[in-house]
Amino acid sequence: MTSHVLILGAAGRIGQVLALAFANSGWEVRAQARKPLPAALVSHPKVRPVRCDASGAAADLATLGAAAQGCTAIVNALNSPYTEWERLALPLADAALAAARASGALLMLPGNVYNFGRELPALLTPQTPERADSSKARIRIELEARLRAAAAEGTSHPVDSVVIRAGDFFGGPGTGTWLDMALASKLDRGRVVYPGNPDLAHAWAYLPDLAQVFVRVAELRARQPASMRGHQRLHFAGHTLTGNAFMAGLETVLGRPLRMANLPWGLIRLASPVVPMWRELLTMRYLWERPHALDDAALRARIGAVPQTPLPQALRAALAAAANIAA
Repeated sequence: MTSHVLILGAAGRIGQVLALAFANSGWEVRAQARKPLPAALVSHPKVRPVRCDASGAAADLATLGAAAQGCTAIVNALNSPYTEWERLALPLADAALAAARASGALLMLPGNVYNFGRELPALLTPQTPERADSSKARIRIELEARLRAAAAEGTSHPVDSVVIRAGDFFGGPGTGTWLDMALASKLDRGRVVYPGNPDLAHAWAYLPDLAQVFVRVAELRARQPASMRGHQRLHFAGHTLTGNAFMAGLETVLGRPLRMANLPWGLIRLASPVVPMWRELLTMRYLWERPHALDDAALRARIGAVPQTPLPQALRAALAAAANIAA
């Protein structure tokens, strides 16, 4: 029997990769977006568009709720602009939660490391204490707290949910990752623009690998008895790399030596009062000043071997996608 999944935010970078991963695995995909879907999704026989705004009028939310009916899983890949988190992040999350509550579907959320605050430890497990010491940490903590609360509701239909946490994304369509905004932005001049100390470890997630994890978790969760469901947090380790190791990977792909250059944080700080995006990036600089990696033991216990594309292959594909966008 074919399973159905509703991807919220299917026109975004991670939404597109997730929609294709589920569709290519045989799922019937309902792809929600405010704008027209990209050609790769429109042409796929397993993808059906759902045109509505998840943060909009009641009519849109009704459309969203109807699309969720009969779904085994809902993936909340909705991503408000980085400068609009205070206004949009929680309402978007509430719309996804309402759709899951009404349909009984598993609600899946791509998580990040913001929850652990500015002093995050070097190894992050699902049990690592959270610290709401920044605006974005507070929002992510509250968002996940609402999922836990919904799983514990004293009703006959608590919401089944899972957060799959990962590091910084790279790969997939579109722009807006640290790879294309910084590290690879000066490769034509032989430089890697690195935002932090190149000797410190940093967690990265190659999106096609992460998307396969979502598919496998959804498939396994659907076979579990209701008594084993609830709220769960899993960590995707991805690639943990120092800046030097990342540059070495790029050198392997390009076949030539590169030089390390620093991101101009001083200029970003000076311009931050008048450039909202730079102001938001500045508040997250700490992630480049603290070594961190994600412990995926719980994920491996759940699904077995975790997909991991070799770094040169992943970087080659990511750079090719970025070049197509630039062209």
